[in-house]
Amino acid sequence: MESAIGKAIRLETEPVAVLFADEKPEGAGQFAKGSWGCVMFLLAAASRGKTGAFDRETYGCVGGGVGLGFGNAYESFPGGIPGFCRFLSTGNASDPAGSAMAEAMKNAGARSEFVEHFLHGERYKKSPELVEKFVAAAPITEVPAPYVVMKPLSLVDPERESPVSVTFLVTPDQLSALVVLANYDRPGFENVAVPYLAACQVVGIMSYREAQSSAPRCLIGLTDISARNYLKSQGASDKLTFTIPFARFKEMEANVAGSFLEGETWGSVIGRD
Repeated sequence: MESAIGKAIRLETEPVAVLFADEKPEGAGQFAKGSWGCVMFLLAAASRGKTGAFDRETYGCVGGGVGLGFGNAYESFPGGIPGFCRFLSTGNASDPAGSAMAEAMKNAGARSEFVEHFLHGERYKKSPELVEKFVAAAPITEVPAPYVVMKPLSLVDPERESPVSVTFLVTPDQLSALVVLANYDRPGFENVAVPYLAACQVVGIMSYREAQSSAPRCLIGLTDISARNYLKSQGASDKLTFTIPFARFKEMEANVAGSFLEGETWGSVIGRD
């Protein structure tokens, strides 16, 4: 399946389709059971032509488990949800149980970065109480299949497969064009949202929720500082994500012809002759 949008904005990489699947696609990359990994690594790989797959034992980190739709994986975080709430905010060092857990994690070979953040917090929220409200409000869900798959859109067979969403890795100029296109055929000026969620959660559970809406919005993501740090080596240091629920994607694809994407102003922006 090719994308008229991708061609019109001169996308350098493949749009990435997210699908639910009963079986792991042949040759798909996957994290080892129990190992750490950032979901966005496999999204970046899919944008370069490689299919990735996740299941309930191979989602990389608890935030990724939540983001992909494998339930409330925060419950399995060290110290449970309270431990996670302190991790995202002020840290667990003041809690004797937290300090003991950190020492046990060190002895078990946990990543030093994770232990440091577990103790002293990522400080992405001011207080554990705010994180608790954040978790309660997140659109946590259980996907209806064993696997969540990320694959290049060109490998999607529209006769057999129906993605949940399509994600573009884009530059500021390309992002601008997508925001305009998302508002091209709709009233109002809030047809695109920038949720405060982990990068994988914008691509995953937030897009799943939008897909159920009668007027699904597009989503800007990869404002997640940790994911940006991890993706510096993946050619995405100057990129954001733009995720489109699939039904909306088909509408936007049909709107390329005759739109500003064929006009002189956009042509000047991208250097089109």
